[in-house]
Amino acid sequence: MLEEPRNRLGQYLKDRRTRMDAQALGFATGRRRTPGLRREEVAQRANISPTWYTWLEQGRGGAPSAEVLHRIATALMLTEVEREHLFLLGLGRMPEVKWRGAGDATPRLQRVLDALGCCPALVKTATWDVVAWNRAASLVLKDYGSLPPSQRNILRLMFCEPGVRRAQSDWMASARFVVAAFRADVARAGALAEAGLLVEELTLRSPEFAAIWRDNDVRSYGDGTKQLQHPVVGRLQFEYSSMTIDGRPDLALVVFHPLEALDKEKIETLMAGPDRAGSASPAVAAPTTAGRRA
Repeated sequence: MLEEPRNRLGQYLKDRRTRMDAQALGFATGRRRTPGLRREEVAQRANISPTWYTWLEQGRGGAPSAEVLHRIATALMLTEVEREHLFLLGLGRMPEVKWRGAGDATPRLQRVLDALGCCPALVKTATWDVVAWNRAASLVLKDYGSLPPSQRNILRLMFCEPGVRRAQSDWMASARFVVAAFRADVARAGALAEAGLLVEELTLRSPEFAAIWRDNDVRSYGDGTKQLQHPVVGRLQFEYSSMTIDGRPDLALVVFHPLEALDKEKIETLMAGPDRAGSASPAVAAPTTAGRRA
């Protein structure tokens, strides 16, 4: 069995350093005994002391600061997952999250949504903008395609569209849960500043949102159950699960699975009919807290 190196941080730094292309980075390549960059060249790129960097590779000098690790990660041109690994080795934790904005879902992710059939599913950002959905979601939850991209936000629909209130068995409980989960999501993603405009808008448009936001509650979306009253097929019940997409921490996949055989049959009826049924469906991506599992 191979032994793990005692100085795992130093070993990782050395390994990444020796993979760098010195010539491409503008350093002279003559008389190099080993491939990659020299220690002092990494220190130069990171704007730190060569002695301090050498100590890090040798396992001396104590734990580095987060700022030093960020500089070294940039100097070594680490990917996001490599940067996270560097922080776990150096400080035993992940780096502080900095919001970089969310992009659209990939075609591959859209195919995953479509493959879920009669299970309504969507992809949302940390600020709860819906960026992808399947046909079942458009018929049961909301016809997101009928909205401008800027309006495909779950909180905005929850507080500003009357159909949502009618669809909830307990609108206030659902609204409180959504706001608490939203607050936790944007903080976790480092997107509090980016969410500021939405919060300001909803505070002005909805006294109920303003009051709930002032409570400062946080909750995890996680998984649980959801009930809604659909304007075409009536009562529907779901189990839902929310999961972060690997490699895309800015996006989460939310899947609603019909709870009973009758619920599935109702959705299949909707999907067998014309798409105009979706135009009548309320925005109901919020869970019912009363049925939520821990």
